[in-house]
Amino acid sequence: MPKSQPHKSFIQTMLKATRMTGNGRFMDATHLIQRALLANGPAPRAHKPGTATASPWSPITEKHQTGPAKDIVSTAPEPANFELVDELAPLSAPPEAPAAHAPSFTRHTFSFDGEQYPYRLYVPATPHSNAEAEGALPLVVLLHGCTQNSQDFARGTAMNALAEANQCMVLYPEQIAKSNSQRCWNWFEAGHQQHGRGEPGMIAALTQKILTSDQHSRRADSTRVYIAGLSAGGAMAAVVAALYPDLFAALGVHSGLAAGAAQDLMSAFGAMRVGAKGRDGPALPTIVFHGTADRTVHPDNGEHIIDAALSALQAEGLKLVKSRSVVGAAGQKAERTVFSAADGPSYIEHWLIDAGPHAWSGGNAAGSYTDPDGPSASEAMLRFFLQHRKG
Repeated sequence: MPKSQPHKSFIQTMLKATRMTGNGRFMDATHLIQRALLANGPAPRAHKPGTATASPWSPITEKHQTGPAKDIVSTAPEPANFELVDELAPLSAPPEAPAAHAPSFTRHTFSFDGEQYPYRLYVPATPHSNAEAEGALPLVVLLHGCTQNSQDFARGTAMNALAEANQCMVLYPEQIAKSNSQRCWNWFEAGHQQHGRGEPGMIAALTQKILTSDQHSRRADSTRVYIAGLSAGGAMAAVVAALYPDLFAALGVHSGLAAGAAQDLMSAFGAMRVGAKGRDGPALPTIVFHGTADRTVHPDNGEHIIDAALSALQAEGLKLVKSRSVVGAAGQKAERTVFSAADGPSYIEHWLIDAGPHAWSGGNAAGSYTDPDGPSASEAMLRFFLQHRKG
């Protein structure tokens, strides 16, 4: 949503949502904010099945909803089908005064190695007379999948509404058609698996720019930067985290592959078909989502990411306790495996979605490649991320 003066009705909605959050009504607040953001932004686009070209790295939606955009706006994924084991902790007492700045979702370009890369940045509303408004905010970097762009991915994940409720900034880098005709991140090419160059270098440099920028109404916290992505975006998130472990506090991979799982197109086919181990991963807190019915990227790839993260964290001397639970009521269930430290935080989470397709679990059907019936990957990832910070 472009920067503008806040409308009275929108500000009233934000105040109502923050009061809900302060009272523990997290999901009600999230959906209220999501409806407000959609109403104030561009009309969402219904997913059109069959428009994506199948390839060894493009996502294929096996479960989606279609219909007019007006229907999609009023029909967000229903949270009653999913009970999270431990929800995001509510924020401090909500402000009562109007917002000083409305939330913004703006499009920009970033120059790197002679190319212009588009990106979008979500910045939450700034409340008046609130000490929290002066503090730096967590920054989540989200990498879209093939045939998607930043706006579509933001819509499908509904991450902006969660970011508003939890006072986070969200950065959405975009791939350019010149680099890949389907706008896939080139996670499988050797030229894009090296520090300081290629797409990982661009994503890291863009993240650093946001951290040091004073052009936005809020500041990002360099100790709370997280990266996640879907499919080719998830694979690239793993590559970037492995190359820049000092930049990120945690990693999230949805339906992706481990860093170094492929070195060229042929090995990418094999890794996606049967799974492949990658290089030794960084000692970063890691959360993985993968569906058991994923026919594009084999679910074993999620296991390999988890194994690499566990080995790296244990090599650092971290003592972790493993637990398992089944999450979900109606709709799809998920087996959630957690490795937690004795003091409470979970350092590794593996969500294996029963009969889940190659799509963002719990996503909004207004975006492409979403599975509205699954547990919310956006909510689980953000809750996981906010447990961790550098140093």
